[in-house]
Amino acid sequence: MEYRRFGRTNWQVSSVGYGMWGMAGWKGSEVAESNKSLDLAVEKGCNFFDTAWGYGEGLSERILANLIKRHPGTRLYVATKIPPKNFKWPSKRGYRLEDCFPATHIIEYVEKSLSNLEVDTIDLIQFHVWEDDWSNNDEWKQALVQLRQQGKIDKVGVSVNRWEPENVLETLKTGAVDTVQVIYNIFDQAPEDKLFPLCKELDIGIIARVPFDEGTLTGNLSLNTKFPEGDWRNTYFVPENLKASVERAEALKALLPEGFTLAEVALKFILQNQDIGTVIPGMRKQRNVLANMQVGSNYYLPEELMEVLKQQRWDREPTEWSQ
Repeated sequence: MEYRRFGRTNWQVSSVGYGMWGMAGWKGSEVAESNKSLDLAVEKGCNFFDTAWGYGEGLSERILANLIKRHPGTRLYVATKIPPKNFKWPSKRGYRLEDCFPATHIIEYVEKSLSNLEVDTIDLIQFHVWEDDWSNNDEWKQALVQLRQQGKIDKVGVSVNRWEPENVLETLKTGAVDTVQVIYNIFDQAPEDKLFPLCKELDIGIIARVPFDEGTLTGNLSLNTKFPEGDWRNTYFVPENLKASVERAEALKALLPEGFTLAEVALKFILQNQDIGTVIPGMRKQRNVLANMQVGSNYYLPEELMEVLKQQRWDREPTEWSQ
């Protein structure tokens, strides 16, 4: 596993981290299976785990707490997220800070996460949605200062809304934020335009999420794909999105050299970018852990293939289904 400096946190984090939404927020999750996958990830060198209170109303956090207890001698970095008070994902223009992250709510949910995680200090607390209009509101900053002084949080991050990588630039300039989490993959290359250069200038750690475009870039989806009843992907992969996504993925698969799988290439594409601190694929199965972790130190792609991948950029605008 390769370890990378995570911006001004100065942490050395595994290039491949672990996204824990699938442990509690998707249909078919099974705790015993999740535990085996998490333990295997630690064995393979993963030390960065990203969860949220919103993943099963604390269930994912509690699963992570048990992982930490099973590995007392290993430094594992814990990143979680505060849900918006109105419980609406994503936020939208015009939402007020007081409806999403008033100080009392920030403090309340940090306390909930501390209890779920069974830790004294949360390494990285993140806002689960964000609007850049809130950047100069002092209330959220003052709440964070209080929590830091009390030793309840260490670093602060923002998780950027889907397809809105520039909806955080002014917030980063305040100096109150140490990390940013953003969707970045073969299709979603827009963060390279303004977000990544600013992060480099300000020494902000970058977490790349959704490396497989919610499954499209695994190459396993088809126009006939059906998800279990109640699975959130039914609301994301509406017909218009499923059709367009599958068509692009199939076209890309046809361009790959022999011996390369789409999922492997998707992860390696992200790690080619040295601005990325860590990428956090979701991994419920041990076979996925093994496949993804080996990319952590073996992510080279030929230049000619990178050129092909760069041409796959797909700029999309937020819609009613783009949670």
